[in-house]
Amino acid sequence: MRTLVHIHDLSFAPFISETTIQTRVKELAAQLDAEYAGKNPIFLAVLNGAFMFAADLFKQLTCQPELSFVKVSSYVGTQSSGRVDELIGLQTALKDRHVVIIEDILDTGVTMDKIGTLLQSEQPASLAVCALLLKPASYKGKHQPQYIGFEIEDRFVVGYGLDYKELGRELPAVYQLIN
Repeated sequence: MRTLVHIHDLSFAPFISETTIQTRVKELAAQLDAEYAGKNPIFLAVLNGAFMFAADLFKQLTCQPELSFVKVSSYVGTQSSGRVDELIGLQTALKDRHVVIIEDILDTGVTMDKIGTLLQSEQPASLAVCALLLKPASYKGKHQPQYIGFEIEDRFVVGYGLDYKELGRELPAVYQLIN
């Protein structure tokens, strides 16, 4: 694990190692397998940030899951509208299916609440959230995650799919911003 990582104008220090992440991913997969055995679940990975977590998690699952990727639309031009307007890429019918949303990080909960509301309208049999990272001090969402990799302080992090201005996603570990 690198000592420091410099991305654009910021520096980041090691926070969660690749080994620690992979160990936790295996534990989460075991939990999900126990819960969803025989239920033909569908996992919806939220792009872009959750792609690495979803790939590693999916390699460990044995519950015969399906995987799909969705993206949320919340931009008008280059500015965030502050709203999540729609899910892009949802091609699968979710009615009466067991759905697990895979997220990289849950911060305030605004995005997850909107995704949850949009998915509930599809009438799934169940809806769960699996997040690599949760910031409990800032999370005010109604859709509480059932599966959490790590709870972290309200600090900005990059790596393992998380980015700073589109860079840093490729890092196999998670790094936190140095103040």
